[in-house]
Amino acid sequence: MSLTFTILGCGSSGGVPRVGQGWGVCDPANPRNRRRRCSLLVERTGPGGVTTVLFDTSPDLREQLLDADVRHLDAIVFTHAHADHTHGIDDVRPLVLHNRRRIDAYCDEETSAALHMRFGYVFQTPAGGSYPPILNEHRFHEGRAFDIHGAGGAITALPIRMHHGDIDAFGFRIGNVGYCSDVNGFPDNSVPHLRGLDVWILDALRDTPHPTHFT
Repeated sequence: MSLTFTILGCGSSGGVPRVGQGWGVCDPANPRNRRRRCSLLVERTGPGGVTTVLFDTSPDLREQLLDADVRHLDAIVFTHAHADHTHGIDDVRPLVLHNRRRIDAYCDEETSAALHMRFGYVFQTPAGGSYPPILNEHRFHEGRAFDIHGAGGAITALPIRMHHGDIDAFGFRIGNVGYCSDVNGFPDNSVPHLRGLDVWILDALRDTPHPTHFT
């Protein structure tokens, strides 16, 4: 059994370079400075195959999935409802059509409400519509680990509440790896869940202070 973590995107909400603004202080000659919006792919490989989980559906998701050669998803986990983490949601539709099965989607109550308001058709065909739904919704809860099953075995994710400006978002612990993409603080009761990590993928937006991100 092995776990693989692939950072599909780690850019800010506008990506780098930004439309109409260019590269800012980033050096365009360095290919690592071209950054897509946040998404993470986690894969568990076992004797029976691979379990594949996507964290967030960024607006760059089509190119991210193509570059990573993703052929199926067992689940999508949403960290929060901001547009740069959700608005590529329809780009998983080809995977659903190809594999002939809906994808399980995990989110908290607030993110669920936002997704239903913006993208209700991915959960249920609207009146007069013809496109089939593509996601099966599941709720997760702070501090309560849940399992995602697939051919490679279960991937266990522990939701960790984080502060992200004027909203809360969720980070996740998967084994001894932590993923905290959009955060500028932690409630006291979240801190114990972050102890003993071997790897921590943590928000670090820029060199100067920012109201919603660690710097």
